[in-house]
Amino acid sequence: MKKGLGRGFDSLIPTEIIDDEFDPTHEEDERVSKIEDLPLVSVVPNPDQPRRHFDETALKALSGSIKEHGVLQPIVVVRAGDKYQIVAGERRFRASITAGRTHIPAIVRSVSDQNQLELSLIENIQREDLNPIEQATAYAKLRDQFNLTPAQISSRIGKSEIAIVNTLRLLQLPLSIQQLATQHHLKEGQLRPLIGMSENNAKIVIDKLISDGLTVREIEQIKSAGKPKSAGMGLRYHKERKKLEEHLGLPVNIRGQQIIIKFKSDDDLKKLLSALTRA
Repeated sequence: MKKGLGRGFDSLIPTEIIDDEFDPTHEEDERVSKIEDLPLVSVVPNPDQPRRHFDETALKALSGSIKEHGVLQPIVVVRAGDKYQIVAGERRFRASITAGRTHIPAIVRSVSDQNQLELSLIENIQREDLNPIEQATAYAKLRDQFNLTPAQISSRIGKSEIAIVNTLRLLQLPLSIQQLATQHHLKEGQLRPLIGMSENNAKIVIDKLISDGLTVREIEQIKSAGKPKSAGMGLRYHKERKKLEEHLGLPVNIRGQQIIIKFKSDDDLKKLLSALTRA
């Protein structure tokens, strides 16, 4: 996989902030941006930055991390005369000073390039052919490199703030699952229940989703089973459970060696007994 502007310098510990593989403006960004190791004395905060308070405890913790590992995610700056003004990453800038560093990795753009890239990202997000992982990556880029909050992203693209936040959560999926999701054109609703699953279990679910057409409700049921063995058993008997549901006209679960048939009324029970008797 190509490492680019979203990944930072090769010498730094790899990050999982923005993956170029799913960044819809990656090629355009490569043309207009470059990563430099800037002297901290040449970097200045944005005087119009609305955020004035930085939690001292969090800054101290970040400073300690920078001392040990370096700056994992480059800040974003634009040229301002003989200085570089921060667009995103002032916490990393402040913590680097506290950590006693003299330089900081930075994505350097011109003001016009920064504005054009933001517009390009928004235009790309509004395309209908972007898959959910590409959308999530675009939102993350607007958040992390353009300093936009989910509320600001919402106002720019015309989607609710909660929709933005939910889509961003897809980036919690392991990279291999993101790649499978893109390869098989999975929808956001199919991917959300996979968040928090182990990588191996998520792969099993995707395999069954593709081969047997699991519904979102069924994926959620497998996740709620909790233990991997229980989830695997639910997947193992998926086809059999489907056949039983179609035959009986009632919800069916298979757990371990048990078949659980749910009914809501006396009429449902009569229909169930009739179906079982006919069988």
